[in-house]
Amino acid sequence: MSWLSKFFKFREKSDGDIVKPFLDHMEDLRWTIVKMIVVQVIMMVISFYYRHDLMDMLRAPLYKVDPSLPDQLIITTIAGSFLISLELAFFAGIAMAFPFHVYFVSQFVLPALTRKERKLLLPGIFGAFVLFLGGVAIAYRWILPSTIGFFFHDALAAHLKVMWTWNDYFSFSAWLCFGFGLLCELPVIVILLGALGIVDFRFLSKTRPFAYVIILILAAVIAPTPDPLTFVALSVPIVILYEACIWIVWLIGRRRDRRRELEDEDMQD
Repeated sequence: MSWLSKFFKFREKSDGDIVKPFLDHMEDLRWTIVKMIVVQVIMMVISFYYRHDLMDMLRAPLYKVDPSLPDQLIITTIAGSFLISLELAFFAGIAMAFPFHVYFVSQFVLPALTRKERKLLLPGIFGAFVLFLGGVAIAYRWILPSTIGFFFHDALAAHLKVMWTWNDYFSFSAWLCFGFGLLCELPVIVILLGALGIVDFRFLSKTRPFAYVIILILAAVIAPTPDPLTFVALSVPIVILYEACIWIVWLIGRRRDRRRELEDEDMQD
């Protein structure tokens, strides 16, 4: 519990206009978790109701690879279809509840921001949600079909009969799409760290090569295929977004320095 105490002391010493004791912070944490669970359950119930439509959407990339491939998916357990529906509802519920989760966490972690800084909270949440959905859509539309196609044709070239299970296909496609969606959250994290003054343009510039290596490694892990087109489609957009973030942090730092100069001039006057 000592690290929690240090964390909440840090929050209580902030420059914002909200100051709470430790126990009140713990109560806020409890209600934050409760709200996230409630929203997640509601979105899962809605997603489970439309599970057949979601499964049809999940089949769509397979038609691009081979029209007969969706009908070849099998289940190997009696309750397999129901369990797959629950997993699908869980992931779809996360996607639908994502902006609410980010908002609840932001309410808890960033209560000490000034009123002016809080105005940036909703645009930041909206930007994070758009980037997440954009990453999932790109992976679903282009990366997943090409990756599935590579493994499918590789199996045919080896004269192997393809008998994929629904569970394996769902796990592979869900983690690929969600992994790419989370990877697209990198710009939001970098900009947030820059706005809080934790990182600056000089630091990001020096660590740029290491960041690119990490991005390429994550891209290779998310889409484990030697197909160069899939690898490029997965890594290049993230690299471009990260590079754009470096210059956005530069603008943030420049505005911060300019504001400090004006404040110093006013104090001297």
